Amino acid sequence: MDKRSDEVSKAIIVEGKTDRKQLLKVLDEPVEIICTYGTINPTSLEMLIDEEKYDEIYVLVDADEPGNKLRRSIKNIYPNARHLYTRRMYREVASTPFEEIYDILKNAHFNVKEVP
Repeated sequence: MDKRSDEVSKAIIVEGKTDRKQLLKVLDEPVEIICTYGTINPTSLEMLIDEEKYDEIYVLVDADEPGNKLRRSIKNIYPNARHLYTRRMYREVASTPFEEIYDILKNAHFNVKEVP
């Protein structure tokens, strides 16, 4: 299947809207950001994320127990997803500083906006 160049071919799975907002401040390319809103149920996750739609799926969730549980569920359902991590000291993606999010995404080869 040929994808047009303007189609989104990457997805990042996050937990909530504030995580999504953090990523949108940094990303400089079209990426679908999928919020799970804490969903851990495998059937619900499969309904949220159509694996066939993306060339690459990334996971960036909080460094806490609910985030770890969600990450484990995603690993079971989407074993080829690439996992990105915020530092444990920040705990939540939403509270991770802009510069740190920038580094995480840049190191994962996303196009990112210039740091002001």
